[in-house]
Amino acid sequence: MKRKIRAGMTSGLLAMAVCSALHSPPTLAARDAPSILRETCQGCHTPEADNGLSRISHQRKTPEGWLMSIARMQTMHGLQISDDDRRTLVKYLADTQGLAPSETDGVRYALERRLNTVEQFDEQTSQMCGRCHSGARVALQRRPAEEWERLVNFHLGQWPSLEYQALSRDRDWFDLARKDMVPLLAKRYPLDNPAWKKWLSSAPKAEALVGDWSFSGHLPGKGELAGVMSVAADGSDQFKVSVKGRYADGSPFNGEGSAILYSGYEWRGNVSIDGVTMRQVFAAQGNVLQGRMFEAEHDERGLDFIAAKQGSSRLLAVQPGYLKAGSETEVTLIGSGLQGQPDFGKGVQVLEVVSHSPEQIKVRIKAAANAQPGLRAVSVGALKGVNLALYSAIAEVKVVPAFSVARIGEGGGSTPKVQGRFDAEAWGKGADGKPYRIGVFPAQWKVEAFDERAKEDEDVKFAGQMQADSGVFTPGDAGPNPARKMSTNNAGNLKVIAAVDDSGQSLTGEGHLIVTVQRWNNPPIP
Repeated sequence: MKRKIRAGMTSGLLAMAVCSALHSPPTLAARDAPSILRETCQGCHTPEADNGLSRISHQRKTPEGWLMSIARMQTMHGLQISDDDRRTLVKYLADTQGLAPSETDGVRYALERRLNTVEQFDEQTSQMCGRCHSGARVALQRRPAEEWERLVNFHLGQWPSLEYQALSRDRDWFDLARKDMVPLLAKRYPLDNPAWKKWLSSAPKAEALVGDWSFSGHLPGKGELAGVMSVAADGSDQFKVSVKGRYADGSPFNGEGSAILYSGYEWRGNVSIDGVTMRQVFAAQGNVLQGRMFEAEHDERGLDFIAAKQGSSRLLAVQPGYLKAGSETEVTLIGSGLQGQPDFGKGVQVLEVVSHSPEQIKVRIKAAANAQPGLRAVSVGALKGVNLALYSAIAEVKVVPAFSVARIGEGGGSTPKVQGRFDAEAWGKGADGKPYRIGVFPAQWKVEAFDERAKEDEDVKFAGQMQADSGVFTPGDAGPNPARKMSTNNAGNLKVIAAVDDSGQSLTGEGHLIVTVQRWNNPPIP
């Protein structure tokens, strides 16, 4: 069953806490973590064997998960804890009771704030858990069976109306949760997992991340970018960060900031890019950093990011990643340790190597007029790992994301608007008739009413404005609108249309955009 991820029931304090506690290195804390646990937490959590504490010692979570637990202690149980102590505690718990890299595979979209992800969990989990918060929130923690059962009891005690809501009042919710879900979750997400123990014993030291990193990225509504991120040590598991890059259109992508490493691989950074604070949520795996950067105040404005440490050998990307049969263009290969001659596969000729460095190679290439459409493996010497899409004609245009949510805001209030940001993705058909992705193309954008009700309510007029050349939709103001029927707000149900020109032929793709109300609660894990 597929369900759209959305924010759950939590306090607005969490959004503020995540900014201060996760992405910025702590100041010198007055106490160490064991002292905080003993002096602050032990008042409610009783001591156990091996220096354990009840409840706390029987869970493993991401940094965001531990932050949410501590913030809940503050808002619901009156916990008094300083910002420095909270940072220290999150760091300690994430390092000693975190998740292995393999345990976050497939659900990192929640940590990276990819809020337009359509989740795919089994129907039981979707109906039991995914109706209030993302399934990823469940998948990003580990507990034994007795702790999963306590979590069920907590939910019912904290939200007594839970049994009377949709997808619970038509069934024996409590018995299903205890007898069916608890064993399932304990088996699927157990506390004891050899992967975590193995990671603790083999995780590389944070010092391995110090150095220069060649990176590639893509920002919807803006395009591709590349550059170098320099990382310098700034204390235990802490770093100073400098970014120097450029978009394909020549505009700069420069800034500086700081970062901290959790669990041996969870990179969290704050970097001011041309005056705008951006969060970094990356996974550090060997000589590769990969994840997402997004604006602190607008997490929908984010870019995919992948970087290779200089000194290693890795081919990250080719920009642009497509070429039309019979045409020629200049492409840039991005990576680290790039040596040797670039090769783009059958039917593609290298006309000229314009420039060559270990991080970037600019090449003039040409495709034969009769070249077979499809993906070509790109290589530089012995390095492989990326493809060039060769096409003769675009078969289909897809709007990405296919389903998206934007949110009204401002209008005299403090809650910001949440934009919709779209790419037009071109697809072709190979010689075997199978579809393949060509890449993101420039497009002309517009919105239309999604259905007759939206047309009758004039949603196109009131819900917001689409930038025709960028695919960025800015929703309307929050609050009642006297110009609308019954003075309702500026919500809307819209169809997003992208028109791509392919040698004079216009091809269109469609997506679905819901413009809805403000996001009142914005937890670190939705």
